[in-house]
Amino acid sequence: MIKAIPIELLAPAKNAESGIEAIKHGADAVYIGADSFGARVAAGNSIEDISVLTSFAHKYYAKVYVTINTIIKDEELDKVEKLIWDLYNIGVDAILVQDMAILKMNLPPIALHASTQADVRTVEKVRFLSKVGFTRVVLARELSLDEITEIHNACPDIELECFVHGALCVSYSGQCYASQYCFGRSANRGECAQFCRLSFSVTDSEGNSIMQNKYPLSLKDMNRLHQLEKLLDAGVVSLKIEGRLKDVTYVKNVTSAYRNELEKIFKRRKEYIKASSGFVSYSFTPQLEKSFNRGFTDYLLEGRKDNICSVNTPKSIGEYMGRIRICGRNWLTLSGGKEFHNGDGLCFYGEDGKLHGYRVNKVDVNRIYLYVDGGQLPYISAGTEVFRNNDAEFDKALLKDTADRRIEVAAKLSETANGFQLTYTDEDGNVGSASLELNREPAKSDQSTNIVNQISKLGNTCFAISDIDIQMSSNWFIPSSRLSELRRDAIDNLLVVRSDNRPLLKPAEIDSSCAYIQKELSYLGNVYNVKAKEFYAEHAVATIADAFEKQAVRGAELMRCRHCIRFMLNECPKYGNTPKYRTPYYMRLSDGQTFRADFDCARCEMTISAL
Repeated sequence: MIKAIPIELLAPAKNAESGIEAIKHGADAVYIGADSFGARVAAGNSIEDISVLTSFAHKYYAKVYVTINTIIKDEELDKVEKLIWDLYNIGVDAILVQDMAILKMNLPPIALHASTQADVRTVEKVRFLSKVGFTRVVLARELSLDEITEIHNACPDIELECFVHGALCVSYSGQCYASQYCFGRSANRGECAQFCRLSFSVTDSEGNSIMQNKYPLSLKDMNRLHQLEKLLDAGVVSLKIEGRLKDVTYVKNVTSAYRNELEKIFKRRKEYIKASSGFVSYSFTPQLEKSFNRGFTDYLLEGRKDNICSVNTPKSIGEYMGRIRICGRNWLTLSGGKEFHNGDGLCFYGEDGKLHGYRVNKVDVNRIYLYVDGGQLPYISAGTEVFRNNDAEFDKALLKDTADRRIEVAAKLSETANGFQLTYTDEDGNVGSASLELNREPAKSDQSTNIVNQISKLGNTCFAISDIDIQMSSNWFIPSSRLSELRRDAIDNLLVVRSDNRPLLKPAEIDSSCAYIQKELSYLGNVYNVKAKEFYAEHAVATIADAFEKQAVRGAELMRCRHCIRFMLNECPKYGNTPKYRTPYYMRLSDGQTFRADFDCARCEMTISAL
């Protein structure tokens, strides 16, 4: 019999509140930043808050991972080591790592996951990471199903984690230096200024204008809701939602949508099971298009395709609502018959090519009145597509309690020599019992209903009754107060047993003799401290350059991308197009800074470089 594979739904947590809601809405694990050294510097949390989240998650056998996925300065090394010990001591299950200096520290026995910031996209890199101490790797977002399958087949003993939803970085993660170069804010230090969401004017090598004030590097958001089964079959065991800067309504909605889809897969594919305990009841219907999104793409999962870039805006457009039929000075009517609410946010692309947004003032039958400065809607005409990027009623509903997660338990009440025993057995096979010493006396009326009611009162716990077995030789009288006491003691004991039996992640074994995949490291190796240099030297790297953040690299490659502007413009000769524009291209920001775009057609990659 083949052992079922636990599949993890991994949700983001901006803070403890978001993390708890993610668990309540079906996440098997959450990832969260500590107060420093996370790739989202604006999403830091104290040890105390992470401890609260960890205690809540562990009740459901859910995991908590903490991001320590920036490159580290020499003077920060001791602080990082202490932080990891503090996280271990509060029960954190694993840490996400970019800087290999961490592997040279005196670490507690905690599992290490290689962050996507570690640039994980080849069999050779994954094999190396599996040997030096990582139990899991977070794969680059750009990988296709075939590439993921190849990695899994070559490295079956290391867990693969893959992004399935959320914002996309246009550059390979960990290989983007544009924010540091332009603004002195390092993406490898958690301070990305989102260079890729800026507008550019693009010309070819002969000065011909290709586009003006557009967003050719701003990708749509990832949505792989309907490709989860293919990812599982490719060998992925952790499905990751992006969004540590997103609010709690986003986390609730997106986590719930993916949980529901996974449950459908588990019903028909018994070789896959959920990675934590409990079932979730929802008071709303998840709808991904109602949360922040720039339009959706599955990116390159099943090959290169058109329409992955949001070239006209980096902002959220939300859900398509229909086309304008009639518009007045401050009102419009739409085709499609969808319902609108006061306070909704609507947006559309105007005749000027820009995205315009308005708030709904009121809805009167078919007319939608908008708040309009100056009293006249500009840049709009019949036939314009309208999107809703904020559904006021949906968001309002999500601010309430919207999910209840319970662990199923079967109860058995039986007689003992001196009274009665109540036993609860949870869905994971844990058993908690309590005994009650009581002289058995016949009851004057039937006790079965009261016994069932008292045993089932688990409302303030994380449990729900799935079955009750009452094994008594007669209709004995048991006072309700004593039954209640018996129930509380048995549940308390069950919680202790669950805690004692909680599955723990173990660190990987280490092969200190294996060689790194390169003999020389340029600034692209992100080596920022002496311990990282020691690590690579011990693994047969002969030449180790300093990180980009420590040196001026003239004409440096700032980004390497699989997204290709040439392909987007139908200019790619590899795909049978006849180019109109001469390469390289030049991309200019509004402040005059200009960059060179080169195209490696053999590898289907684009690079953005400083001049």
